[in-house]
Amino acid sequence: MITVPLLPSSAGARALRRLAAFGVLALAAALPAYALRIKEVAAVQGVRSNQLTGYGLVVGLDGTGDQTTQMPITTQAMQNYLQQAGISLPAGTTAPQLKNVATVIVTAELPPFAQPGQAIDVSVASMGNAKSLKGGTLIATPLRGADGEIYALAQGNMVVGGAGASAGGSKVQINHLSAGRIPGGAQVERSVPTPLHDGETITLGLNASDFQTARKVASTINTRIGSGLATALDGRTVQVRAPMDPGSRVNFIAELEELPLPDSTPAAKVVINARTGSIVLNQAVTLGPCAIAHGNLSITISSTPVISQPAPLSQGQTVVAQKSDIQLKQDGGKVIQVPASPQLADVVRALNTLGATPQDLLAILQAIKASGALNAELEVI
Repeated sequence: MITVPLLPSSAGARALRRLAAFGVLALAAALPAYALRIKEVAAVQGVRSNQLTGYGLVVGLDGTGDQTTQMPITTQAMQNYLQQAGISLPAGTTAPQLKNVATVIVTAELPPFAQPGQAIDVSVASMGNAKSLKGGTLIATPLRGADGEIYALAQGNMVVGGAGASAGGSKVQINHLSAGRIPGGAQVERSVPTPLHDGETITLGLNASDFQTARKVASTINTRIGSGLATALDGRTVQVRAPMDPGSRVNFIAELEELPLPDSTPAAKVVINARTGSIVLNQAVTLGPCAIAHGNLSITISSTPVISQPAPLSQGQTVVAQKSDIQLKQDGGKVIQVPASPQLADVVRALNTLGATPQDLLAILQAIKASGALNAELEVI
């Protein structure tokens, strides 16, 4: 039997904290460091989804459908649908005003290996001038692929994530009312063959072109599964010899995708969104020593009405003129010396010292890149 001496409350608490800290450190040391898996940087070529689209009608709207006088195709599409059901309007009948019907475009994504009978989600968007699709029902709509063949059939009640009301010339709306979604609203009618089991090899396509990553993927496969199985063809593709038996090939791909890759530093890149002013830098971005001068230029134009009154009994007319006042102000820019920044935190700190807005940083980063002080690829989206 082991006897544990009782400690005073304060000493015991400190000892327990030390033991807990030691246990956490030991557990952290025992856990492996997180590393990217092959499935997160590459995918098997040929295993891909396919885009489907179709043209259909949404019915059951509460008077918020298309205005058929401006959208005659809605009336034509509804007449075609009725003719297929054996109903035709008498000759000479005025075209009906279909306030509860809207023409829509239906889109869906056919996942890889989808089989007939499986359900997929569809998105529905108005293509006319319907005010709202809320509460509508999509009638049977064939969805076609790029080859013109029908791969799915969509139908169902729509889910619209918005709300709105209008009265007396006032209108209140939350979110978007002219687009919605039907979860599981399409049924697959035809499968798309994939070349997964064709040939003696499979090809891994990297998500981004990088020779270093391609070399590491091939090296990891050859080290962990078998020598000479993988070959990096270029910076984007890796060819791997795989078993011919379908079951064995699926197991092989499952094990291959779970292989961890050694840590690597990505290519330095700065992504700039010129529309929103967003700037994103990755951890590999470095900054060389440089000097930056930054100043602001503002122009203010104000207009003041000036009234000219005629003299008494002169039968003249009052004239209203505009007096414009233009002011140009330029803040004094100061030269800021930016030291070499080998880490991302240093780069961010150096840019913050400029006191510039994100829109100003767009021009500043482009100028730094042109001077050769920014060691990164600059991408504007």
